[in-house]
Parts: sequence; C-alpha cells; structure tokens
Amino acid sequence: MTSLSLPTKIFLYPNSPSIQFQSQHRPPQRLTFPRNIKIICSATEQPQPQPQPQQQQPKKKKKNNETESEKGVDPVGFLTKHGISHKAFAIFLRERHKALKDLKDEIFNRHINLRDMASGFEILGMHRHFEHRVDYMEWAPGARYCALIGDFNGWSPTENAAREGFFGHDDFGYWFIILEDKLREGEKPDELYFQQYNYVDDYDKGDSGVSIDEIFKKSNDDYWEPGEDRFVNNRFEVPAKLYEQLFGPNGPQTLEELEEIPDPETRYKAWKEQHKNDPPSNLPPYDVIDQGKEYDIFNVVSSPEWVKKVFAKKPPLEYWLETRKGRKAWLKKYTPGIPHGSKYRVYFNTPSGPLERVPAWATYVQPDIDGKQGFAVHWEPPPESAYKWKNTPPKVPKSLRIYECHVGISGSEPKVSSFNDFTEKVLLHVKEAGYNAIQLFGIVEHKDYFTVGYRVTNFYAVSSRYGTPDDFKRLVDEAHGLGLLVFLDIVHSYSAADEMVGLSLFDGSNDCYFHTGKRGHHKYWGTRMFKYGDPDVLHFLLSNLNWWVVEYQIDGFQFHSLSSMMYTHNGFASFTGDLEEYCNQYVDRDALLYLILANEILHVLHPNIVTIAEDATFYPGLCEPTSQGGLGFDYYVNLSVSEMWSSFLENVPDHEWSMSKIVSTLMGNKQHADKMLMYAENHNQSISGGKSFAEILFGESREDSQGLKQSLLRGCSLHKMIKLITFTIGGRAYMNFMGNEFGHPEGVEFPMASNKFSFQLAKRCWDLLEKGVHRDLFSFDKDLMKLDENERILSRGLPNIHHVNDTTMVISYMRGPLLFIFNFHPTDSYEQYNVGVEEAGEYQVVLNTDETKFGGQGLIKDNQYLRRTISRRVDGLRNCLEVCLPSRTAQVYKLSRILRI
Repeated sequence: MTSLSLPTKIFLYPNSPSIQFQSQHRPPQRLTFPRNIKIICSATEQPQPQPQPQQQQPKKKKKNNETESEKGVDPVGFLTKHGISHKAFAIFLRERHKALKDLKDEIFNRHINLRDMASGFEILGMHRHFEHRVDYMEWAPGARYCALIGDFNGWSPTENAAREGFFGHDDFGYWFIILEDKLREGEKPDELYFQQYNYVDDYDKGDSGVSIDEIFKKSNDDYWEPGEDRFVNNRFEVPAKLYEQLFGPNGPQTLEELEEIPDPETRYKAWKEQHKNDPPSNLPPYDVIDQGKEYDIFNVVSSPEWVKKVFAKKPPLEYWLETRKGRKAWLKKYTPGIPHGSKYRVYFNTPSGPLERVPAWATYVQPDIDGKQGFAVHWEPPPESAYKWKNTPPKVPKSLRIYECHVGISGSEPKVSSFNDFTEKVLLHVKEAGYNAIQLFGIVEHKDYFTVGYRVTNFYAVSSRYGTPDDFKRLVDEAHGLGLLVFLDIVHSYSAADEMVGLSLFDGSNDCYFHTGKRGHHKYWGTRMFKYGDPDVLHFLLSNLNWWVVEYQIDGFQFHSLSSMMYTHNGFASFTGDLEEYCNQYVDRDALLYLILANEILHVLHPNIVTIAEDATFYPGLCEPTSQGGLGFDYYVNLSVSEMWSSFLENVPDHEWSMSKIVSTLMGNKQHADKMLMYAENHNQSISGGKSFAEILFGESREDSQGLKQSLLRGCSLHKMIKLITFTIGGRAYMNFMGNEFGHPEGVEFPMASNKFSFQLAKRCWDLLEKGVHRDLFSFDKDLMKLDENERILSRGLPNIHHVNDTTMVISYMRGPLLFIFNFHPTDSYEQYNVGVEEAGEYQVVLNTDETKFGGQGLIKDNQYLRRTISRRVDGLRNCLEVCLPSRTAQVYKLSRILRI
C-alpha cells in the first residue's frame, strides 16, 4: 500500500518534544512559598502577617494569554521560533490548543488521569479475577443484549449473558459479564467470602494444608499480648462491669427503680480512689484530662508509651495471605469457566436483529479461513507454561539503523513463515548486518494476507498466521537480548471494513467506532475511518498503543499513512505548500488531537519510546514539542527520497541525473533534517506492484565466465552509491527493507487470486548471500553500518555540503572528521579531482565502493588511499585534496593527522 508523496514549498519538520502531562481533573495548581516567610504548623500559634511593600511592581503581561497552569506552553511556539508568519494557521493552532484542553476536561470527567485513559486493556476484554472467575467487558452502545458464546458453553446465547437495564450495562454502553469457574464434582463452595485462589502467580503458594481455624488462632496468638484480647472475646464484659460498678450487683432493673446518677466528675474521682492500689495490668492504661474546665472530664487519653507500642505492631497480614490458595488448590477444586484455548465470540441483540462479532479487545484471533467464521481464542496459559521475559530492552541509541521486516515473507521456503522461524533465522542476520533496531509491519491481526497487514481487523491481537502471543513475546525478547530495539508499524489511520472479525458495524449501528456516511469510508482503499472525536474511540486507540508496550515490550511505533487520517480527503489532494492547506475545512482536527494525545501519553508513560511519523504531506510541526504547537513525534519519514531514486533509475538516463536535485531532496530543510528518517527503498518499492532497485538495476544480468557483465557492474556500483549517500547525508535515522542490503533481485508478490495464490514471490532468497554480487553488496552494507558504529556518522549533526557539480556529476561534503566524495558520472573518471577541505592534514580512505571485495574493479591502488592536503582555496575552504575518482564510485576519507602550518 503506497503512501502519497506531494511536493511542498514549506517544510516544517520536528524538534525534540517537550511533554505537558496532566493527571488530575483540572490543571494542577502551583504552590509558591516566599523564601523569607516562616511556615508555622501549630494549632495555637498563628503566622504573623508580613508587611507589604508600599509600591508593587506591575505584573508582566503573559504572552499569548498564558495562564499559570500552562507555563511554558505556547500554541504557536514553533512558528515563532522559525519566524513563520501566517495568521490563519496561527489562529488554527490556538483553536486546536483550546480544543485539546476541552477534550482533556471531558476525559477527566470519566478517567482519573491520562494513564487511566490509556489502560483500558486492564478491564476491557477477558480478564481473570482472583475470586475464581473470569470477567468480560465490551463497549457496544448500540446493543440491547450481550452474551458470550463459544465452545465452552455450547455456543449458547443465553448461558453467559447481560441484559440492558441490569448490572451488566452502564450508561456509556459498556457490557459486563462474569464467567464463574466451575466446582468439580464433590467439592463445596468456600464458607469464607474472602477466600481467594491464586490462579496465575506463585504456582504453589498457599497450599500448606493448614486449616483456616489454625491460621486465625495463630494470628491471634502472635498479635495479642496476654489479656489484650479479653474484651474482644467477651464483648459484653465491659458494659456488664460498668453497670455493676454504677449500681452494684443488685442494681435497678427498671427505670422506676433507677435513682439519680452522680455527675461524671464525682464518679471519676470515686473510681480513682477505689482503684488506686490495683496491681499492674496488660490492659491499656488511660486517664482523664482535667484542667478545671467542665468538658475536660470527657477527654480520655491513653498513655503515650502504650500508643507507641500499639502503632509499632504489624497486623498479621502474612497469615491472611495464607488464606490465598495456590494453583494446586484451584485445580483440585475448580475447572475454568472458560478454559485456555477456548473459541468464542460475542453475541448482540440489536435493533437490526441478532449478530455475532469477534470481541474488539480480543488478544488472539483466528480470522475466517476457508469460508469458516472467525473467532477469538481465549489465551490464558497456565503459569508454568506462560512465557517469562528474560532480557531487558536496550537503551535507545543516538542514531537508529532500522531493519524493516515482514515475518510472513522472511523465510526462504514458499510458505507463511512463523514468529519462531524469524527468531531463529533472521534476528542473527540482522545483528550480523550491524543494525540496531527492527521494524515489523503486518504483525497486528488482519483478515487477508495479501493486504500485507494494513487492513487491520483486531487491534489487540498478533496475527495468528505467524504463531501465538507467547511466540511473539519470544521474538521481542530475543531481539532485546541481541541489543535490537523492536518497532511496530501501527495502523491507526484506518481500519478494515470487515464486520465479523473487524470493527465495522460492531454493535449493529454505524456510529460505534467510525464516522457515518461518506466520511466514515476511505475514498479509495475501501477501509473505515475512525471517529477520533469520540472519547470511547480515543480510549480504544490510546489503550492500544499502551498495550503493545506493556504486554509485548515494544520500543516504538511508526504511525502509518498519517495523511489518510489528518484530512477528510485522505491526503488525495494537490498541495502547493501554502500553510492554508494545513488548516482549511479539509483538515480533521480531531485526528490531530489524537496524535498529540498519543505522543504525550506514550512519552510520559514510557520515556524511552520512539515515535515516527509517516506523512506524505509533511504536516507543519510533525516533530515539534506539543507544548509549542507541534504533534510531538521523534522522527518523520522523508518519503521523497525513495521516489526520487525510483524515478531516476527508471526514467532518467544516467548522464542526465541532477546532482543538485539529489542533494536538495536528500537534505529537505536543513533546519529540521536531524529528525529525518531516510531510506533508499523500503517495502513499498517491491510490494506495491513495483520493483526493487536491484531488480531494476540488475534485470536478468548474471555472472558469466568472463566476469561481471557491464550492466551488472553498473547496477552494483549505483546500488552501493545510492545506499552510501542516502545513509550519510540525512538525519539520525536510516531504514532498510529486509533483503535490500544484499540487493534482493525479486520483488514481493503475496498469494492472491491473480497469481493462483502462489508463494513463489512471497519469500526471501537468503541463499544468495553465499556467493557473487549479492555477497559483495552485503559486505559493503555491513561495512557501512560498521562505519556509523565506529564514527557515529548519523549522530554528528548535519553535513557541510560544499561541492555539488552537475557537469562533472560530483558531490562532496564533510560530516564530522569524514569527507565523502561521489562521482555519479557514468563514463568520466578523474585522475586528480580537487575538492575543498577546511582542515589541513593527511586523509585516509576508510571506505571505497570500488573495492573488489564489494564487487568493484579496484581501480584505486593501496598507495592512493592516503592523501595530503594542498594549501589552495577550493570550494570556499582553505585547503584542498587531489583525489582519484573513477566513474560511478564513491570514497570516504577520514582526517588521520592534522598538519599545523
């Protein structure tokens, strides 16, 4: 599925985000104490008023109507920073900021804070409760009746149900069903209402065989000292003794016999006199405060020593915990109400009639295959077999070298590869290749394999065609163990239009998750468009992002095709670069608010998260801080680069390539280029009906007995040069699609009716790594990644491009201590080509695309690898190098020794 790339005149790319996070129902108030005021905590002593100065300084007017609770927030901050003046867009940003505050207020009316808003998976869907039961909750506001059906209850729509108007349905449309675990034959219900069975954790804890009576006796014996529990065990002893003290053993039995009772003070003094010679007791000592005031006689106070002693004692919680039975006891007494692996769906009765759906929050789904209806699978493996994490995620590096993968086509056999296949065979290759992150697409459950995974049906489920949830956890865990971050290509810009396994018409209505009418359908892709302004839809989507991080320890997200969601025309419009196009009537403000919330919540809950924006329209402020009017992404994808290379390779003769266009496209806007994610080609080039660069460059060329054919040499040379300049001239992130590092010669075609469901092109030819040009290209790619690992190229800041010559087709630039020189001319070689350098010294070749080990001709000899500068001003720099530049080659020089003049 291709993304749009539209030319723009104004590029407003990211900066590092700054997060404002609110966790209360209203903006937090700041309490400020003057430094010289004494703060007194006393019930009697009051703070003295401070003298006020006679003349107060006038208060400074806050910029942009900034309130105290919004200090540091400027809705148009990034426009001011970049000196951009556009009244309509500035007004739009201010209105959007106000709408964001109103949206948060609405959210806080239903949720404690934003974390609660993004944690719906903790209560929605299927969850085990410690009181030997499973709870199920689903949002379906248009339904009138809800039931769970499955093989665990014979697919009965009446056995496990909730009805409107009863406890199972609330005012927001959330249904609640309890599935009680079943007592085994001969077992009786527990007498204690608080009895818990620890089904999940601590496999055998609590199965000690000690009876509850023994536990209570032991806890009382350890907690109470002798005599302290006297009145606990004999509740009527105190009132009986008090009655006897007041009236004697033969006191009055009726009100008529009751005589006048002495006042409390007289009674207290008499009691003190009577007990003045009593022996010491373990009972709590107490006395009465008597300061001559009438009410003091009622103020009974205990001795401080006894109070301290009581508070130092810990309640016998360890004994209460022993009442929790472990898994052995649970297995002996119960069978699960819904066993692990059970197939189930949710059944609704709606105004349109009864219908069945796969639950929206299901975590494991079998989509409809071979004409059979899809269903959810209850995933609750016993604790002894559930996956246990072994490795901690690596820290986010300063530069990202991302390896883009699709699990299904990652094998060399014509079949759908599994998570386990990928873990065992591909991860080690990625590590060897020198990348530090993998980005997976097509992971989230989707109905049709040929859609590559972009028409998502079940947002909380990993695709069952690759394996189980635990298999995916193992993949992520092993990647972390190899030092690889794991990113997910997330599709929240649209959803599959399927009804049984998807969200379309989920509860029988057309306005549950999606817009109604034309706005609820993508103009060209046949997908459904989310209703981002609905708090319950936001609850679903924001929780989904948090779910992948919490449950599967995902390290980051690339948000797919943002232009589809940010505009009501789905990005299919002509863009001239005027800022008016980013704030007109076609802009979906609710979608922008969702993206701002997503970035704020993700970066606060998970500070090491990485978010990447894929937007063909380059929306202004993509990576600017949300507090300054931006959307808060960490990186944005420069989609123009790969399309430029494709256009050159397929449509432009080699000698007509424009060096100026190459540099301007690769650099974009220098002011924001550090936030660019660059790639020469990603999966779009070979999956969306096109060809990979290697397929274009090599064609049918192969090695023959006389060596490399000329066309193969051309293809190999350009392949390396395109990779090198794309990798080294851009921002702090680079991405490569699986197989392109060794010039995979075939595109990708998923099995579908048009190819008779063939898997012939839905795989990777890993055997090509063993020989020939593909082995050489992989050697070059490894050395390229190693160059960044050793020299930190991507994290050094932007290059200084000082030589771009369209006639000689030579490009040269400095980045840190490295000098990069490219000769794209198809025929002309230069024996002594002068390029400028600032620092005088000796420069050593550290990478040469023409080396024989990289499939080149080795035209530059070893004695030409070290070059000394000449004191001559070239390219506006003080010194120059005379270098040998064979045609279609590139060299990387490093300053090895500085010469002081």
